[in-house]
Amino acid sequence: MKLITAIVKYSRLDSVKASLASAGVHGLTLSTVSGFGHEEGHVEYYRGARYNVDLIRRIRVEVLASDEDVDLLVERIVEAAKTGEAGDGFVWVTPVERLLRINTGEEDASAL
Repeated sequence: MKLITAIVKYSRLDSVKASLASAGVHGLTLSTVSGFGHEEGHVEYYRGARYNVDLIRRIRVEVLASDEDVDLLVERIVEAAKTGEAGDGFVWVTPVERLLRINTGEEDASAL
């Protein structure tokens, strides 16, 4: 079992969710995150004041998957999130040693 984590642009979130749903994903976790990478920040003006925005907001998508589904799901995320511009994000996969569904007590693959 693996945890797939992706950092994607807000504008690509609906595409990523739809792509994962069509691949049979029944649940995911979303978090709002901020950070910086190769793309630089930008300047915004609010009520005449200048603000440097150097932390860029993104969405963190987390999906638990069986080992055999990981490659397909990573491919789906990359296809749906890619714009070809700087700041498209990252995807990484980490092993999950144990999963327990709290309400039923199911463990590992049966808990998915």
